[in-house]
Amino acid sequence: MIRAPRQTLPPLRAVQAFEAVARGGSVGSAAAELGVSPGAVSQQLRKIETALGVRVLERRGKGLELTAWGRLYHAEVAPAFAQLRHAHDKLARAQLRSGLVLSCLSSVASRWIGPRLFDWQAAHAGAKVRLVGAEAEPELAGGAVDFRITYGDAARAFEDRARLFTDALVPVCTPALLARHKVRRASDLLALPLIGIEWDIVHGAQPGWSDWAASIGAAKRALSSELTFSLSSAAIDAAVNGRGVVLAQVALIADDLASGRLVAPFDNRLKLPQPYYLAWDRAALQKPRGAELKDWLIGLGESQDKASARSLQAASAPRKGRGYVTKTEHL
Repeated sequence: MIRAPRQTLPPLRAVQAFEAVARGGSVGSAAAELGVSPGAVSQQLRKIETALGVRVLERRGKGLELTAWGRLYHAEVAPAFAQLRHAHDKLARAQLRSGLVLSCLSSVASRWIGPRLFDWQAAHAGAKVRLVGAEAEPELAGGAVDFRITYGDAARAFEDRARLFTDALVPVCTPALLARHKVRRASDLLALPLIGIEWDIVHGAQPGWSDWAASIGAAKRALSSELTFSLSSAAIDAAVNGRGVVLAQVALIADDLASGRLVAPFDNRLKLPQPYYLAWDRAALQKPRGAELKDWLIGLGESQDKASARSLQAASAPRKGRGYVTKTEHL
């Protein structure tokens, strides 16, 4: 039972857990961010509700939503934690001294640019780069971040920017999942467990499974069960684990297609409505390797633009023992 609120402040760890859950939308995402177990996060949520004397979160289906009290409280504490994260980034930047800080949307950081940065650093001895996965747009002029990879209209907030690439969405799943089901036509995928991705509202409306069904001329009918993730990387990981078919970005699944972890049984795509951009702080170009990193990122974007438009046949071509092909097909 929730007791009457006390005059003392709630434990800081409890407030931190609440803010992380409210921002990330789930206990799991907060646990991953804070480096603790989901059970520990849930315990802190109980503590803050006891300390405040009100319910701040309520379960809706498989997810959590802020109550009216929770929205009120989060609106007040969120700026403080944003300022703390800014202070932490600024200190880390000072510790790096001549290092470069690249901020990206989280899924882009983990599934596109992250693996490729290893190659760039290997070719540039002594280069120091810190990769930050963040959904919120940073202040480049403050010195905490040198470069930012962002999407669509969000790039307008930055004076210096360049277009990188426009990606496309395509359905992919594991070969094992495909082997267990009779999939003869593109529309047959709609009967399998579907994994969706819910983009942040700041990026505007993005294509989903209903749009993909319409694009192949599938009759309007109730889709199979769909589990939605707020992070593309988490949705793709679920597909890699054989949980269903995900409508994923070509740029984020290149390595999975090349390795055979995922296959695209039908190369029917939906083009994203807006491109990705690179923005930068002009002062970053005066730092060691700053101009080189900028040029490399823009060149990488140009290469990805071509790759996202190419057929996926080569990326997921059949190997020995596989009985599937990648094809473009309607009903």
